[in-house]
Amino acid sequence: MAEEESKALNFIPEVILKKRKSNEAWALRKKAQLERSNFQSNKSKDATIKKPEDFVIQYRNMELDLIRVKRRVKRKLPHLNSDSKSLLVIRIHGKNDMHPKTRKNLYSLGLRRVFSAVFLKPSDGVLAKLQRVEPFVTYGYPNLKSIKELIYKKGHMKIEKRKVPLTDNNIIEQELGKYGIVCIEDMVHQIYNVGPHFKEVIRLMWPFELNKPVGGLTGSKTLFKDGGDSGNREDLINELVSKMN
Repeated sequence: MAEEESKALNFIPEVILKKRKSNEAWALRKKAQLERSNFQSNKSKDATIKKPEDFVIQYRNMELDLIRVKRRVKRKLPHLNSDSKSLLVIRIHGKNDMHPKTRKNLYSLGLRRVFSAVFLKPSDGVLAKLQRVEPFVTYGYPNLKSIKELIYKKGHMKIEKRKVPLTDNNIIEQELGKYGIVCIEDMVHQIYNVGPHFKEVIRLMWPFELNKPVGGLTGSKTLFKDGGDSGNREDLINELVSKMN
């Protein structure tokens, strides 16, 4: 009788056995994944550790950037067409080999990220800054179509330090209504024609975050007119914008 009770107590249903086996297999898989993850993490950390000579090369390249900036500043300011209105400036390179002074000028233009873009009003001050950051940006004259597409597809406003999408004309009227600007079309008009309230509109615009262009770029900091990516593209900036929307 006691032997029968012992057998009854030791009996485990097949369903529970299968579940236990499944849980054990799952635990082994998770352990293996964790070990692989830790290995890859350690490997990537080792790969990013810089040697002393890497810092020396980086420092030299940054100093070269500063020297090139000083040389560019001695040149005449970039020439713009007499009928040019607003400028669209796009940052196309990261911070590698960039001197802190160059980065400061980029930030002052609102270009903190690669493939960010801003509208600017041509002036000697703006052209002087573009001259300093020329290898890291490309710019040109946006047409009405490009301006509309950028604002409608990727337009955001800065409201109390928040990034607010342009999805409601009520937001525009609330922020710019005192200047007679009550809708997106009014904003487009101000930017395209560099209207009297261009600065007020641009001050409230968040930099556009564009995509990497279809087909990519050459990766060269040589001027566009010399076969590279940077500098003045004039009207051809619109072709680049269409690849980055």
